[in-house]
Amino acid sequence: MFKNKFYKILIVSIILLAIYGIGALLPMINDYKKNVSSTSDIFIYPTDSFIDVTNKLSVILKDTSSFISSYKRQKSLQNFKPGMYRLKEGMRNKDILRTFAFGWETPCKLTLSGNIRGIEKLCGLLGKKLMADSASFSSVLNNPVLIEKYGFNKETFCAMFIPNTYNVYWSISPDNLVERMYKEYESFWNKGRDSLAKTLNMSRNDVSILASIVCEETNYVPEMPKVAGVYINRLKRGMKLEADPTVKYAMGDFTLKRVLYKHLKTDSPYNTYKYAGLPPGPITIPSISGIDAVLNYSKHNYLYFCASPNLDGTHKFAATLQQHNRNAKAYQAAITRLKIK
Repeated sequence: MFKNKFYKILIVSIILLAIYGIGALLPMINDYKKNVSSTSDIFIYPTDSFIDVTNKLSVILKDTSSFISSYKRQKSLQNFKPGMYRLKEGMRNKDILRTFAFGWETPCKLTLSGNIRGIEKLCGLLGKKLMADSASFSSVLNNPVLIEKYGFNKETFCAMFIPNTYNVYWSISPDNLVERMYKEYESFWNKGRDSLAKTLNMSRNDVSILASIVCEETNYVPEMPKVAGVYINRLKRGMKLEADPTVKYAMGDFTLKRVLYKHLKTDSPYNTYKYAGLPPGPITIPSISGIDAVLNYSKHNYLYFCASPNLDGTHKFAATLQQHNRNAKAYQAAITRLKIK
């Protein structure tokens, strides 16, 4: 098949050359000219004109004029579709045009990592990484009809977004991304995880809510199951969780270094010093490590913990209030010595 095509091109070329001379062959030569100097990603927005695209290509094209000439010749390939396209070294002008015209996008890696504090933060992150802006994502992700469609409410909806790395198209619409995230959510909550949640007498949302608190308490993954165990022990005993991160969330200030007694009076259903049980929704989008830490919590008799006076990110655990007070006193002395307010 390749040989037949080659011979046809050769015959046509010879005929054109005989009749019109070398000038008749130049447009066809331009189509098949290898013109990409290095592999690069090109982003085409819906508002981009041909000139905009050409300007973006100019840094990697060996001969911009030949690309323009080929574009003018290929009438059927002049409508470019938005997207992220990986152009490989040595691609021909016609290959570039076909890639853009047929929308042969290259998937990009979308990484949701760390503790994302709420839907608006998520929208901001998505707006930076994908074609749609943060306002477009916010409009969709705050739509109560869409939220209800997936079985959540405004407070719990962020639990549907599982932090991970996903292959998606850069041009994916907010609606399609939400649909994709729901499928990933359903895949994540397999029979094993659902069974562990049932053993805890918790719903998926309950697990995510508690996991969000655990993730805010510690970044040290090996310690997460132990921290989760403290909160589960408290829930089983009907004690208030009294989790400092929930106070920070209730106040809208995660920069607080110290949670003082005056802060504990903040009237919010998220303030677990004031209200018993779990808060209405996650205070952050918990990591997979945090969710699995709750599902596989450490079984122990600890009811309290506080940051270690070593200030190394670990915690001191205690089964009694008396021991906890000693640990807390040591920590307070450490941060006072360092003049941390």
